[in-house]
Amino acid sequence: MGSQSQHSSEYLLEEYQYRPEIDQEYANQRRVKWLAHLPRTRFSQAALYEMGSAMSLFQIRNNADEIIAILEGQEPEIISAADDVIADVSETEEQTRDFVLKQLDRNLKGLPLEEFIQQLLETMGYRARLTDPNEPSVDVIAHRDELGFEPPIIKVQVKSGVGKITDKDVSALYGKVETDAFGLVVALGEFTPRARQFANSKSNLRLIDDGELVDLIFEHYEEFDPKYKGIIPLKSVFVPQALEGQDEGSLS
Repeated sequence: MGSQSQHSSEYLLEEYQYRPEIDQEYANQRRVKWLAHLPRTRFSQAALYEMGSAMSLFQIRNNADEIIAILEGQEPEIISAADDVIADVSETEEQTRDFVLKQLDRNLKGLPLEEFIQQLLETMGYRARLTDPNEPSVDVIAHRDELGFEPPIIKVQVKSGVGKITDKDVSALYGKVETDAFGLVVALGEFTPRARQFANSKSNLRLIDDGELVDLIFEHYEEFDPKYKGIIPLKSVFVPQALEGQDEGSLS
C-alpha cells in the first residue's frame, strides 16, 4: 500500500529484490513491514473502498490522512456511518443502473429489444406477442385473457435508439390505439417535453423512459428467462441502511 504521506513511504517498503528461491512465479519482490493489524470497522467506508484495490501495489490518494492517523493511534475525523452508507449505496445503485442500460444498448437493438419487452410484460402477468415486422408503429400487443379478445388491449411501441423521442413518434402509436385500448411507448432514450405533454393529455397513453424501464427490470428480474439474465447479469446483495436519526455513535 502506497501513500502520499512522505513519512509513511519510508518504512512501508524496502528495496526491490529478486528472490526466485521463495517463489519462482513471483520472484520480483519487495519486503513489506507490517505496522499493525486493525479491524475494518476502524475505517470509514470510503477508505475501505480505496484500500480494496485488486492491485498488489497501489497508491492511497483520497483517504491517506485517515489511514495514517489510525496507524498512529489517533482517531481521525470521518463522516458518520449514516452519511457513509447512504453515499456509497447511492453510488453503487447508480453504477448498476448505468450497467443495465449499457447492456441493453449494446446487446438488444431493434427486434431483440422488442422481444425483451415482450418477456418483461409476461413477467408482469400479461400475455404478449410480437406484431408482424411490417406493422407500422406497433411492435408488441399485450392483454390479460388467453385469446386477446377482452379489453383492455395494450399496443406497445419499442424504441431502442438512445436519441430523443418526439411527440410525432408518440402520436404515431396513438393513431393505432382504439378508444377501448391503451398505448405504451417504451424507450431507452428520453422523451421530449412535447412528447410528454401529448401523453399527459391522453388518459390511455403511457410513456416509459430508460429510468422507469430499469426500475421494472429490477422488480421482475428473478422471473426473467436465463437468456436475459445472461445479457444483464445481476446479483442480489444486502447493503446496510442507516436508521433514521442515528449516527455512527448510536448504532447498536
